[in-house]
Amino acid sequence: MQRKFQTLDVFTERRFGGNPLAVVIDSEGLSGDDMQRIAREFNLSETIFLLEARDPVNTARVRIFTPGAELPFAGHPTIGAAVAIGLMKAPRLIQVQDVGLVIEEEIGAVSCTVRQRKGRQAEAEFILPRLPQRLGETGALADVAQALSVDESDIGFDGHQTGVWSAGVALSFVPVASLAAVARARVNLAHWDAAFPGEGGFGALLYTKQVSDDGHHVHARMFAPKLGIAEDPATGSAAAAFAGVCMAYEKPEDGEHLIVIEQGYEMGRPSQIMLKLSVVDGVLQSAAIGGAAVPVMEGTLEA
Repeated sequence: MQRKFQTLDVFTERRFGGNPLAVVIDSEGLSGDDMQRIAREFNLSETIFLLEARDPVNTARVRIFTPGAELPFAGHPTIGAAVAIGLMKAPRLIQVQDVGLVIEEEIGAVSCTVRQRKGRQAEAEFILPRLPQRLGETGALADVAQALSVDESDIGFDGHQTGVWSAGVALSFVPVASLAAVARARVNLAHWDAAFPGEGGFGALLYTKQVSDDGHHVHARMFAPKLGIAEDPATGSAAAAFAGVCMAYEKPEDGEHLIVIEQGYEMGRPSQIMLKLSVVDGVLQSAAIGGAAVPVMEGTLEA
């Protein structure tokens, strides 16, 4: 059976930047095993499958797969799905107003907004369906350093410490003092399990406050070899969990805050992820992830 698909580059306004996403539009009747095989064939960091919503008041349901596993939630697929739906279903409307969507994911219903301003690429934003929480610790710093091919002295700055955080997907977070150290990082699988045991082994985000572009706040790299992803150009689920890191170590004042995370620069796929925080009485009340997405190609696959 022929099924339509398209790809988008997400968290960028420039084609061939950002994080590529495959969207299989005609997904009804596919089993989970079918979807996993298709995701492996695309071999992108994530492939999503659009389905009819279980609740008719919602816009659509999606299933999200890496080449190696299904995820209950992910950021760049959510942004890409919202933009793809907006461009397919309401291309003129999103040019004149913000359009709200509700996308069902395994984590639950995710509220999104999609828009396209004149002369700009379409963009979307979603409210985190689950606020971040700290799940535990990484392995010893010596193991973390070896797993990432950096020096132990490179790890940590301004009180930031390694840890495992989740806003739907558990990931390890590794603060690194400089851009130069981040650029040197390479995965050493021989030390991975010792450095990132348990849930934290799904992936590791290195981050630093030194940035490549003015106006940004955090520079990051993401490695997820256990999910079949050597390096990810832009990781919305990590940005979502990073809201917890910000609250723990930066302690932002009450009010609204915008943090721009740059990622993918070492891969030649620069990405910009917008993280918005709403803080009341020193507590994170809500957070949102936003970014643009650019259509790249479309076609059909046999499945």
